Amino acid sequence: MKKFDLSKAAIIISSSATVCESAARILRDEIAARTRLRLKVAEAPPAANVPAIVLGTVGDLPGGPYSRPNGPRVPSRAEGYAIWIDRKTREAPTVCLAGRDDRGTLFAAGRLLRLMVMARDRLTLAGDTRIASAPRYPLRGHQLAYRPKTNSYDGWTVPMWEQYMRDLVVFGANAVELLPPHTDDEPDSPLFPLPPMEMMIEMSRAAERYGLDVWVWYPIMAGLDSLGGGIRGGKCIDDTKEVHRYLKEWEDVFRQLPRLNAVLVPGGDPGDRQGAKPFMAFVEKAAGVLRRHHPDAQMWVSVQAREHRLKAFLDTVRKRPDWLDGIVRGPGCPLSPAALRRAIPKRYPIRLYPDITHSLCCQHPVPDWDVAYQLTEHREPINPRPAGFARIFRKAAPHSCGFITYSEGCNDDVNKVVWSCLGWDPKAKVQDILHEYGKYFISDRFAKRFGRGLAALEENWQGPLLANESVYGTLRHFQAMERSATPREKLSWRFQMALYRAYYDAYVQARLIHETRLEKEAVRALRSAPQTGSVAAIDRADAILKRAVTHRPRPEWRARIFEIAEGLFQSIRMQLSVERYHAIGIPRGANLDLVDVPVISDEKGIGYYHHQETIGDPYHARIRTDHRWKKRLDELRGLKSEKQRLGGISKIVSSFRPAE
Repeated sequence: MKKFDLSKAAIIISSSATVCESAARILRDEIAARTRLRLKVAEAPPAANVPAIVLGTVGDLPGGPYSRPNGPRVPSRAEGYAIWIDRKTREAPTVCLAGRDDRGTLFAAGRLLRLMVMARDRLTLAGDTRIASAPRYPLRGHQLAYRPKTNSYDGWTVPMWEQYMRDLVVFGANAVELLPPHTDDEPDSPLFPLPPMEMMIEMSRAAERYGLDVWVWYPIMAGLDSLGGGIRGGKCIDDTKEVHRYLKEWEDVFRQLPRLNAVLVPGGDPGDRQGAKPFMAFVEKAAGVLRRHHPDAQMWVSVQAREHRLKAFLDTVRKRPDWLDGIVRGPGCPLSPAALRRAIPKRYPIRLYPDITHSLCCQHPVPDWDVAYQLTEHREPINPRPAGFARIFRKAAPHSCGFITYSEGCNDDVNKVVWSCLGWDPKAKVQDILHEYGKYFISDRFAKRFGRGLAALEENWQGPLLANESVYGTLRHFQAMERSATPREKLSWRFQMALYRAYYDAYVQARLIHETRLEKEAVRALRSAPQTGSVAAIDRADAILKRAVTHRPRPEWRARIFEIAEGLFQSIRMQLSVERYHAIGIPRGANLDLVDVPVISDEKGIGYYHHQETIGDPYHARIRTDHRWKKRLDELRGLKSEKQRLGGISKIVSSFRPAE
């Protein structure tokens, strides 16, 4: 089918609504960023021989003057849209975008951006484009947490936040969740460009421009022991003054936000220091404060309670309080999505709050993740898991009204797009989503190659690392793109993130192979102890094992990892190191600081208290406390006699099982 050249097209707005104007700006700006072409935005059609992109609501485009081909009709559901090409009304083609409502127009513009081929000084669209679509789930959002704990967000400026909201809109998201100034974090970050309250206001204002619903995740940081009292800092509060002061703090936040649609008060992590009854009593008061400033705003609570508190929580909800608007299933909920739906009165919708940002010690850990990865990539790495999260989504989503995902930064960007697209169309193919991701965010020429690379990064984490033959191939795949990439493509932080992961995975595997070989060689040295003497054998084994540090494999890969880490800090404020980039701690994405830790361990992995939900069988992890060989050799040296040392060596050698 013929492709239409839209490089000289004009964008025509048939509605003066703010969201429709924002849709036109998104089209104009995102096309310009990828093509250097800056299309004009106007309210009147251009000359008949000039292509046009006309957008508005179905009421603005009621069937004329632009004719519709057989097929597309604007769906009746909220946020639905139709896109078609009119070749009859005017001499030049007219691309028509009609939304069921203002947000439908916005999502039509986003879909058009994903459909067009955009390259340097070139903009085309397939001549047979004809689409009618509406979302399956009404709520599709992501938490944008401006706080010190995150791996990148605390360094973002207002323009960066607005751009990210645009990116989410293009792939179908309709909500964002903000955090208040005071949570369980430190009050400040060295990377904050604005104080938290000022940034919260600006983020709310930006979301309003794009018609996004604004949620606020607001934990109760004071432990309540009754409606009129609580515990703060371990002290009992005997009157209502503290509660009133706390509610006033919440009211000050609500009052300053230009847009606020809903508040989620988590029932745990944090906020689990209060019983169900005082918790719900406090939230009822907070709901009254909320609606004083945002009359239509909703109040939701999350089920993140431990087993012994769950019954009391459910008993309270079953009384059907009229101030409560919905229930959120958060990490740590002991009930499955289906079981929670059965336990909650039908009048309350259930929203999912899935953790898509962590890879271990979390709600959805990577199944059977190799210990070498756990020790290096750690809890919050760059973690595209498209196939895994598609399975999780399809299992949980049917019991909900949608989701707002839990995120600690841009490390989970691919996962956000997968959830957004599946929230719109649960039947969407993962490979098609990744193709569009690569096409829109990197370039048309890298669309399929980049999408395949993202899928390959997920495969890198499947099964034992020593036996995974695809890891080096994944790196070669990205290196080939890196060699031919344009400066613009290389500057994309999404390209940089995938490249960092490809190099990091390959370097970990190279080290694992190297250290495994050294381990086997060290065991052979220990086996020679009866001939060489125990001390000589121990010293020889020690010298061999030290080559893991003195003779590292692939130093050029290691150097490239550090170079890309610097690029990611500059492009998206990604904090891959505590010392270099001000990360708050290693578990918060700072795995650059773990690039040289030993990867040979006979522990099962890293883990702690957090509830885990897995696709298959759950794994049980333990905290690794030491590199096994250093401890063993030191213990052997501490033995007093040759006989004892030889006996100790014999036990180690006989029990040795090399990594597979």
